[in-house]
Amino acid sequence: MVEREWLEPDGLGGFASGTSSGIRSRRYHALLLAARTPPTDRFVLVNGLEVEAVTAAGRFALSSQRYMPDVISPDGFRRVVDFQTEPWPTWRFRLEDGVELTQEIFAVHGSPRVVVRWKVASARLPIKLEVRPLLSGRDYHSLHHENPAFRFEAELRGDAVRFEPYPGVPAVTLQSNARYEASPCWYRSFLYEHERERGLDYVEDLAAPGILHFDLDRTAALILSTDAVEVAGVEMPAELAAEDLASRERRRRRRFTAKSSQRAADGYLVTRGAGLTLMAGYPWFTDWGRDTFIGLRGLCLATGRLVEARAILVEWASAVSKGMLPNRFPDRGEQPEYNSVDAALWFVVAVHELWSAAGDELEEADRERLSQAVEAILQGYAEGTRHGIRMDHDGLLAAGEPGMQLTWMDAKVDDWVVTPRIGKPVEVQALWLNALAIGARLANRMAGASGAGAAGGASGARWSTLHERGSAAFGDRFWNAERGCLFDVVDVDHRSGQNDPSFRPNQIFAVGALPFPVLEGLRARQIVDAVESRLVTPVGLRSLAPGEPGYAPHYQGGPRERDGAYHQGTVWPWLMGPFVEAWVRVRGGSASVKQEAIERFLAPLRKAAESAGGHLFEIADGDLPHTPRGCPCQAWSLSELLRLEAALGVHQGVSSSGQIRHSFL
Repeated sequence: MVEREWLEPDGLGGFASGTSSGIRSRRYHALLLAARTPPTDRFVLVNGLEVEAVTAAGRFALSSQRYMPDVISPDGFRRVVDFQTEPWPTWRFRLEDGVELTQEIFAVHGSPRVVVRWKVASARLPIKLEVRPLLSGRDYHSLHHENPAFRFEAELRGDAVRFEPYPGVPAVTLQSNARYEASPCWYRSFLYEHERERGLDYVEDLAAPGILHFDLDRTAALILSTDAVEVAGVEMPAELAAEDLASRERRRRRRFTAKSSQRAADGYLVTRGAGLTLMAGYPWFTDWGRDTFIGLRGLCLATGRLVEARAILVEWASAVSKGMLPNRFPDRGEQPEYNSVDAALWFVVAVHELWSAAGDELEEADRERLSQAVEAILQGYAEGTRHGIRMDHDGLLAAGEPGMQLTWMDAKVDDWVVTPRIGKPVEVQALWLNALAIGARLANRMAGASGAGAAGGASGARWSTLHERGSAAFGDRFWNAERGCLFDVVDVDHRSGQNDPSFRPNQIFAVGALPFPVLEGLRARQIVDAVESRLVTPVGLRSLAPGEPGYAPHYQGGPRERDGAYHQGTVWPWLMGPFVEAWVRVRGGSASVKQEAIERFLAPLRKAAESAGGHLFEIADGDLPHTPRGCPCQAWSLSELLRLEAALGVHQGVSSSGQIRHSFL
C-alpha cells in the first residue's frame, strides 16, 4: 500500500493531517488538532472517524484503522479509487454495487475548524452514512488510553453536538446535518506505524461517544470546531455553513499561484499574539528562530509576500536579548530559549533582504525598529554574550561551551551533545561577516536618512572595519590546503590552532546562500566541486561525507540512535539552496548554467514536492535510496526550493508591493 500524507493547516498552529489510505500512522494524524494559545499549547481533540455507507446492497466501510498486533480493519482503503490534494484532500470511493462517493476535508484559515463533506458521485438512492467520531482530548505529543474520567455525555445545541472530554481541555463541537445517536464505547489499541519506527510509544485508545446518521440524498456535512460555528455573525444550518466556508476557502486559496508548493508555503505562516510567525514544520515543530529567518526568505520574500515578512521580522525584533534571539518559543508559556549562535545572524540577513526588496515602501518606524535590532545584535556579539559567544581578536566569532549545542547541528541526547562544534564554526563566520557588512550599510543609511550623521557614521565605520579584519582572517584561518576545502571548525574548544577537518556542508555558506560571498575565485570553485562530489544527493546534501569518522548511512532506531545520526550523514534538502546558488555563482551565472542547475538539482525536489501537496520533508537517509525521514512537512526545505526557483527564473513572485527583486544570482 503506497501512502501519501496530507496536511491542512488552520493558520493558528493547528491542523488536520492524515494519509491517502485514511489509516493514521502518526500520533499527530488527526482531524481536529487545535492550538489553545496560537501557535502553541496544541491539543488533539478529534483523532478520526469510523465511516460506513449503507445502500440497498449492504454496508460498506469508507474508513480503515490499524490495530495491534498489526491488523487493518475495516477495509475502507480498498474502495479508494482516487486521491487528490487540490484544492484540498479529496477521496473518491467506489462501492461494490457501483455507487461512487467523494469525501473532502479542509481546514478553515484563521479558525480552529475543519470541514468534512461527503457527496454522491453516481448512485441509486437511497444511501445512508453512519459516522462515528473518535475523540481523545490530549496534548498533541502524547497518547490517550482508556480511563473512567472521559466524559461521553453530549450537549445538543440545534444541529450541533458538543463534548467536554476533560476539565481544562477545549470543548469539541460537531455541527452536522445528521441525527445524533448516543452510543458510548472505547476503541482500543490503535497502532501508529511511524511512531513504532521512531522507537516511541505507538498504541492508543480512543473514545467514541456516538453515531451521526446522515441521509445522502444531499451533501453530508460535518464541521468540527472548538467553538460553535458562526458565519458572518449568523448561525447557519450545517450544510449551508459548510458550503459557505468552502466558497470562502476557495477564494482565499485562489489568491495564490496555481503552483502547489507556493500554496503550501501559506500554511507555515501563523498567528502569534497580535503578529505573525513561521512554523518550522508540521506536525511537531512550532516556531523556531533559526528556521523562521531561513524560511521566510523563500516562503515570503521569494514569493513576494513582503507584508508578511515585515510582520514576522518586526514581531521577532522585540525578542532581542543581549544580542541574541531565541532559538524557539516553547509551548505552554515557558521562557524563550536563547541557545543559538546563528539565529540572530540569520535575522540580520533576512532584514537586509526585506529592506532590499521593499525599498522605500518599508515604513520609517519599521526601518528604525529593525535597524535597532540589528545594531543590538552586533553590539551584543562584539562585546560578548551568553554561552561564550564573542568576537575574538582576529575579528571572527567564537562560540560554545561544554553541554551546549549552538549551531544548526544541534542534536543532543541527555548530556550528550552529538556535534558540539565549540570554537569558530565555518558557517557562523560566513553569517557573522555578512552581518557586519549589512550592519555597516544599515547604520550609514539610517544616519543619512535621519541627519544624525556622526553617531550612525561611527557605528557604520566600526562594523566595516571589523568586517575587513574578519574577512582577512577567514581566508588565512579556514583554508585546508591539504584537502582543498575549508575546515568545519577552527580553534576547536577555544584552543588556538586546533582545527576540525570533518568534511561537512557548512563550508558552502562561504560561497552561496548569503548576500556577500566570503570566498570567490579558485578556492570557491574547489569548495563547490568537492561538496558536489562528496555530499550532493538528488534530494539534498549529506551532513557528513561517507568515509568520515562517525558517518551514519541511515536515520533509524530509537531517539538516541536517530539523534546520533541527525547530522552525521543524514541528507538535508534545505542545504540544496546554498549549494545550487554557489554552484551557479562559481560558473558565472549564465542562462545555460541556470538551466542546467534546474534540470540537475531542482527537478527531483520539485517532483517530491508535487507528490506531497507542495510540501518537502525534513531529512533523508544518507545512503541510497535516500528514504525520506523526520518531519514530513519542513518549512526551510520548501523555502529553499522556492528561493532557488525564483532566483533561477522558474517563477517570479509578485506582491501588492510590486515585483520582488532577486539579487543573489
